[in-house]
Amino acid sequence: MDISTQIIWLFILAIPISCISWSVTHEEIFREPREWCVKNAANGRTILIRKAFYLFTCEYCFSHYVTIFFIIFSDYKLLLDDWRGYIIAGFSLVFVANIYMSLFGLLRQAIKKEKVEIRKIETEEEHISNS
Repeated sequence: MDISTQIIWLFILAIPISCISWSVTHEEIFREPREWCVKNAANGRTILIRKAFYLFTCEYCFSHYVTIFFIIFSDYKLLLDDWRGYIIAGFSLVFVANIYMSLFGLLRQAIKKEKVEIRKIETEEEHISNS
């Protein structure tokens, strides 16, 4: 695979990695299992148990494991055609996926801020019109 194809794969393969990592660690559909993992990460009897449960609460940590799955699934290697290509690909995919998640988090934060500001303006206008 030539380098331009590898780069395209890098940026495209990071999309499902970031989607899965973000969804499991942030979205409402996984809230109950995540809360259970947070509780066990804080109260586990051994460090191994605490770290194993923490994995499902941190998007950066979880993205490493999702990346491993996608590298095995797609047989993606970056730059080198041997085992070193897998390692380079793994860390590169985690890096790009976490950039995507950071940008998504900032976008959601900006949207939430706008909604709050709009609600505040509407409340003020309603209060003025009722006076």
